[in-house]
Amino acid sequence: MHHTQLLTDRFNRIQRAVNLEKQDRIPVVLEYSGFAAHITRTPMREFIESPAKATALMIQAFKITGEADAINYGSFSPYGLCELFGAKVKVPGYDLPDNDMWQVLETELMHISDYDEILDIGWENFFNKFMTEKILNDADMRLLNKGNKAFNVRDAWSKINVPVLSGGDITTPFDLLCGARSLENFFMDLIQIPDKIEAVMDEIVTTLARPKCRQAKKMGYPMIWIGGWRTAPCMISPQMWDRFVWPYFSRIVNEVVDAGLTAILHLDSNWTRELKRFKELPERKIIMALDGDTDIFRAKKELGGHLCIMGDVPPGLLAFGTRFEVARYCTKLIRELGPEGFILHSGCDIPTNAKLENVQAMVEIVLQKFS
Repeated sequence: MHHTQLLTDRFNRIQRAVNLEKQDRIPVVLEYSGFAAHITRTPMREFIESPAKATALMIQAFKITGEADAINYGSFSPYGLCELFGAKVKVPGYDLPDNDMWQVLETELMHISDYDEILDIGWENFFNKFMTEKILNDADMRLLNKGNKAFNVRDAWSKINVPVLSGGDITTPFDLLCGARSLENFFMDLIQIPDKIEAVMDEIVTTLARPKCRQAKKMGYPMIWIGGWRTAPCMISPQMWDRFVWPYFSRIVNEVVDAGLTAILHLDSNWTRELKRFKELPERKIIMALDGDTDIFRAKKELGGHLCIMGDVPPGLLAFGTRFEVARYCTKLIRELGPEGFILHSGCDIPTNAKLENVQAMVEIVLQKFS
């Protein structure tokens, strides 16, 4: 098959899943970062040294696993997590031993008085200063500078006929403030000064989606990744979730869809309680990516005619299970959730310590048994 046709066929298979259309087979998509270093036997310090290096090793890992239909994101830089979490990140070879995983360091970097400054000068002005003075002030500048250099990730993957789905990452005002204030402090803020928090979130949400959408479309990406972790319904009461999570989360999703992009909802932890709310979002424009904590079978039952479900081979199974156990669970997912509107995928990222044969089994079950 001509290689450009293979690239097109793979992407069209993903798009048919989003559209809830009939398929030739279930698509399988991979998502990983540190796993690439693990199976290529590359020290973590080397893996993160530049986006170009990370991309090359991720491509090498993709070939080793047996080649799926797509990769969720195509490169990695640990300091990119700072913008999502509003927190510092420790990196191997600088803060940590050479082969350790990077670590998000959650501390109280933002103080309660900063809410007034955000309302005074705006989120973008505040966050730019906050990143420089509080988050990246003691970062590895060599690594940071390499991470900022332009590199065409999509083209690198296109050369091996693999579509990269996500062209940018967005998180919610809730998750940003929670990371910057730290969980305990932020949850107290929600109780003690709820009106001010709501006003600050109203300011933040206006700045989040549009720049990412413009960038993704300029680079030719079809989708945007929207993350939720502390925003999971299991973390807070229905009343708080209705006030501080859903209005902002749904607005971001709608702005992404209105920009002509597909929204990948990366939902960590348990969202089962509020699954029905996702019917309020645009139909056939969304991929709901679940990590194994949300009941994926209930999600399919409640939302299967509305959006695409993606997941949810558990990280623990990929790391500690057997090849047979992985194949058995993948078969269950495919038979009960497919064939339309389902993409086979790990629950969250493939963990760094996943067994290669287990990831290969996840790909092979689709390519060999269900083709």
